Parts: sequence; structure tokens; C-alpha cells
Amino acid sequence: MNKYPAWLNLLVLTILIAGIVFALPNIYGSAPAVQIAAPNDGVVTESQLEEFVRVVGNAGVEPEAAYLQDGRAVLRFDGLNAQNAANEALQTTYERRFGIAQTLAPKLPDWVRGLGLDPMSLGLDLRGGVYVLLEVDMDSAIAKRLEVYDDDLHSRLASAQITHRIDLENRGLTIRLTSADDVEAARNLIRDADAELIIVDGADGRSLRVRMTDAQIKERENLAIEQNITTLRNRVNELGVSEPIVQRQGADRIVVQLPGVQDPTELDEILTATATLEFRLVDPTGDEPGSRRYPGRDGEQSQILKRRVIASGDQIVNAGAGFSQGQPVVNIQLDAAGGDSMLETTQNNLQKPMSTVFIETHREPVTRNGVEEFRQVKTEEIINTATIRGVFKNNFQISGLSQAEATHLALLLRAGALAAPVYKVDERTIGPTLGQENIDRGFKAITIGFFAVIVFTALYYRWFGVIASVALFSNLVFIIALLSLLQASLTLPGIAGIVLTVGMAVDANVLIFERIREELSAGSTPQAAINSGYEKALSSIADANITTLIAAIVLFAFGTGPVKGFAITLSLGIITSMFTAIVGTRSIVNLVFGGRRLETLPV
Repeated sequence: MNKYPAWLNLLVLTILIAGIVFALPNIYGSAPAVQIAAPNDGVVTESQLEEFVRVVGNAGVEPEAAYLQDGRAVLRFDGLNAQNAANEALQTTYERRFGIAQTLAPKLPDWVRGLGLDPMSLGLDLRGGVYVLLEVDMDSAIAKRLEVYDDDLHSRLASAQITHRIDLENRGLTIRLTSADDVEAARNLIRDADAELIIVDGADGRSLRVRMTDAQIKERENLAIEQNITTLRNRVNELGVSEPIVQRQGADRIVVQLPGVQDPTELDEILTATATLEFRLVDPTGDEPGSRRYPGRDGEQSQILKRRVIASGDQIVNAGAGFSQGQPVVNIQLDAAGGDSMLETTQNNLQKPMSTVFIETHREPVTRNGVEEFRQVKTEEIINTATIRGVFKNNFQISGLSQAEATHLALLLRAGALAAPVYKVDERTIGPTLGQENIDRGFKAITIGFFAVIVFTALYYRWFGVIASVALFSNLVFIIALLSLLQASLTLPGIAGIVLTVGMAVDANVLIFERIREELSAGSTPQAAINSGYEKALSSIADANITTLIAAIVLFAFGTGPVKGFAITLSLGIITSMFTAIVGTRSIVNLVFGGRRLETLPV
């Protein structure tokens, strides 16, 4: 009685060894490092890595390790001074041609890194970094969509020779007609454009009010959030930040977490920048419907530009800063639709001027009735006007910017335009010193809790208590291994979840050991008591852990960052504790006491 088959014992041992291997990278700690990412999601090569090492070597700094990881170069140093010197040398040499960021890198031996193993990821509260909470301007997202309807309806009505004027106001379009006889024809054209749009007759009998349905508005808002998340991820990747987190929070907010980043100054500009471009033909007479005047930059002469946008920022698939004839330029590459439009325009408008309009949106504070509010300010200015000398399609250049502006704009255009402006509502910077202090305190809490449980179980349950302590240590190893394997971020609340798991893991063994004691008191033999103890306590253990697991899953589903961190470690701890308390301790008990004639048990 009380013997596991050999294959089951081997399986338990294999799982334990696997847990130790996956948890192993966490014992080596981390060191200051510089991470270099290639532009346009490219991959850093071995030759480029050697070049980076030479650059920092010429600055008098030698990395203690240099290697490629996930397509990026990592140079690890033995101190902050060396890290800062290497970062300065690389930034000066490459001037944003690569994404260069200071970070922390694990001090793994080559053989551990060769196995593809990584330590668990640390959250901002443990590692240090920048936390930014952004709010998406949903009104602008809807207005942008209405502008598309505006252009489409204008073209349809003009083609039907219906004289009209379209005004965008109050999340809708008001179409004013010169004749009441055109109302029905205009209504049919609007339905052809989008059958879901809501159309309401105006009080004057010569106008129509058009607005989107609630479902369309909700869909557009969700799309704006998702597009902005993608764009922000691209922008952060351009900066070379290691392990960034960009995720949605609530209905209209986005959380950006950048571990290891300590200077948020440049970051603010990159995250919230709404800069984009539009290409329009110049209207020399100013007589074409929809044309309007745009100001020039830095006091340059204003010009009247045509209504039609040839290509815009959201059609730019790549952009890079460079020089042409000694002047800073931005090299633009358009997608297929933008290229076709540009080809058609240049073919039909040779020797005619085309302007590049720089568009940027920002908020500025205003005081109304003693209350400070924010208003949105949209800046549109012509940065370049050039005569079309030849036919071109997807690739061309724009000028009229300084070198810094060209580099900055190229980065934003490569990453993509925001679907709607975002505004910073909260920012926190956590220093690496505070992060290390949190780690030390968390480790101390786990250590004290662990040894307190070991002492209690050993005194109260004797040798069975020692077996429970072995299982408890294995449980901690499994939690760390799973966090490393899944690359789930460990946060300060996550450490609290691990401490809680330490106590919960012992609860299961307490139930089993108390049941064994009861069976012995009832006159059962030691072997029968062990068997009954594990079998009869199983249902109670399963019920308690499953209900707690459900609560942890709910916390993860509906909680925010810190709550999610607690829920993750709690969930993993419940799963591993059930394995170690039921299968793990049973395996050890069977090996030590199973199959033997016993008079009593040390429990």
C-alpha cells in the first residue's frame, strides 16, 4: 500500500528538475546595459554588433558581455558610469539611426542564454522606469471620420451638380442646399454612401442633418484606441526601449509602461505628438470649391490650397531623414493607394505647384468663469511648396525642415499617425534605487514567511512537517519557473500573492496531516491512515483552491495593473501548491514510509 508506480515518481522528478532549470536564470541578477535596435523593425547583424563594441571601446569603455537577442544588440557593463559613457558614445555616433536605450540586462552565463532561458520580467515598481497614462480624444476620432464623410458627400453632390454647403458641428454634418427640390436627391446620395447613417430633415426644408449611429460611433472609438495602441508601440520600439507595455485601460485611456527609462522628457514628445502630413495642390486662382488659405511657416507667404488631399500621413509606410543638396530632407514612401493617387496627380499636373502641409494638434489651458479647462488647438502650416517637374509615385522627398525636425518627423511618420490625439493625464517615474529597495523588502517578506512556516510545521508535524517544507520550497521554485517561462511581470502586489501562496500551500498539508492523525486516533493502521488522509482531504483541498482560483481569475479579468499582478501570482501559486501538496508530498511520503510495516507515524 502507498506506493506510486516508477513512471509516476519519474514524472514528479522530471517536473521538479524542469522547474529548477526554468527558475535558474533568476539567481544571477542583472547589470546596467545598452540595447540597440535596428530601424524599421530590422535585425541587428553580427558585424553591426562588432561595430557597436568598437564604438564604445573607442570611448574607453569595454562591455563585460555583448550579444544579440531577439534581433537587437545588448552591451552589458559592470557599472552605471560605463553604461552612461557607452550610451553617450553610441548616441553621438549614430544620431538616431538606431534605437538606443539604457536598460538592465540579466547577468546570464553563455550556456544559460544558449538554452534560450530568461529570468522573469520585473514590473516598474521593482525595476524602475516610467509610467504614463494617456487619454484618447474621442471627439477628434469621430470628427476625423466625419471629415471622410464630408469629402465623400461633397464629391457625390458636386458630381450630381447639386449646389450645397457642408458644415461639421456637434458630432454630425449639416448639409445646406440652395433648393428644396434637391433634398430627396441628396438624401439618396447619402444613403448610397452609407446606408447606416441617420438622416434628419432640417427645419427650413432645404437642409439635412446627418449623424452616425451609436454602433458606428462605438466602433470608431474602439478602432481609434486600437490604432493608437499600435502606433504608440511602434514609436516606443523606434526608441529601442526594452520590454515596453502598451495596453488599453477603460473606455478611452492607454497605459504605457517603460521599464528602465528614467528620463521622460523626450518620451513625452514622442508619445503625444500628433504630427502628420498632407499633400495638396496649390489653387492659384482660389476659385475652386472647397479651396482655402493655409499659412506659411516662419512668416513665409500663405497660399490657397485645393480641397482634395493627394496623400496623407496614414498612407506613409516608411520615412527616413537624410540630406539632399546639403539640405535636410525626409524621404517618403507611400502605400499602394497613396502611390496611385500621387502618380495620377503628377501625371496630370506637370509644372504645377504642390504643397506639403504639416498638421499638429495639441491642448492648451484656458480659464472660463474662473474654471481652468482645456481647448484643442490644431496647427496647419505649409512647410514646403515645389513645382512638379516629373512624374513620381511611391517615393519622393520633402524639405523645409531643420535636421532635428526632419529626424523627429521621420520617426513619427515611420511609426504611423495617431488615429486621434492623446493627452497625458498621469505620469510617474520610479527610480532604480526604489525598485531595488522594493525587491529587497519583498524577498525579505517571502524569506521570513517561508522559514516561519518551516519551523511551525517541523515542530508540530515532525518528519511530515519536514516533507511539507520540501514541498513548499518546490512550490516557490515552480512559481518562479512559471513566471520566467510565461514572461509574466512580477510586481510588488505579485510578491504579496507569493507570500499568500506560501501560507495557502501549507493549508493543504495541514488538512492532510490532521486527517491522518484522526485516522490513527480511530485505530487505523499507519498505512491505511496515510491512504485515507490523502483521499479524504482531497475534496476539501480541491473545493478551497478552486473557489480561490475563480476569485483570482475574476481579479485578473476586471482588475488594473497592480491587481492583475497579484492575481497572476496567486493563480499560479494555487496551481503549483495543489500539485506539490497532493502529488509531491504523497510521492515523498510513499518513498519514505510506503510499503513498510510501521507501528506509528512521525506526524
